[in-house]
Amino acid sequence: MANFTPVAAIVGGVLVGLAAVLLWLANGRIAGISGIVGGLMTPQRGDLAWRFAFILGLAAGPLLYAGLGGAVPAVEVTPSIPLLVAGGLLVGYGTRLGGGCTSGHGVCGLARLSPRSLAATVTFLVAGLVTVFIARHALGA
Repeated sequence: MANFTPVAAIVGGVLVGLAAVLLWLANGRIAGISGIVGGLMTPQRGDLAWRFAFILGLAAGPLLYAGLGGAVPAVEVTPSIPLLVAGGLLVGYGTRLGGGCTSGHGVCGLARLSPRSLAATVTFLVAGLVTVFIARHALGA
C-alpha cells in the first residue's frame, strides 16, 4: 500500500467518466478504446476526426499533467519484445472475442447496466488475476 493515492484515483476516475459522458452526449458514441481504434482501420465518412481527437487526447493527458508539474512515474518495460507482441495480439483477440475492451464494457457498459458488459468485465478481471498469479507465483517471475 505504499503507492496508495486515493485522491488521484478519484480525480482520474471522474475524468474518465466525464470523457465517456461527453463523447456519448456529443457523438452518441461509446468510449471503448478498442472500438475507437478499430474504427480507424475501416474508416467511414466523417468518422475520422473525432476518433483521432480522442486518441490525441489520451496521449496529451499525461503530457499536460507533466507540463503542469505533476510527477509522472518512470515506466520500465522488462519483458522481451516477442512477449510484448504476443501479449498485444492476445489482448486484441480478446477484445474482438469479447465485443469490446475494459473501457467500453467496464466504464460505459456497466454504467448502462448491461449484463453482457458485466459478464465481460468479470471475465477480464478473473483472467488478469489468474495471469498475475501464474506469472508471479507459479512461474516465479
